[in-house]
Amino acid sequence: MMTPLIHVVLVLIVVGVLLWLVNNFIPMASSIKSILNAVVVIVVVLWLLSFFGIFTLPSR
Repeated sequence: MMTPLIHVVLVLIVVGVLLWLVNNFIPMASSIKSILNAVVVIVVVLWLLSFFGIFTLPSR
């Protein structure tokens, strides 16, 4: 069974590789890439803060 820290590292690696693939191999305007990168970084930071109990994501 994976420890939570290994899970976090694996998720960060997967997200980073996917973002790198999108940035390098999918042609799109640089402004759209910047927005996409910002959204992904914000979501990952919020997820990390929620994971470590610093911030709670609102639930429905």
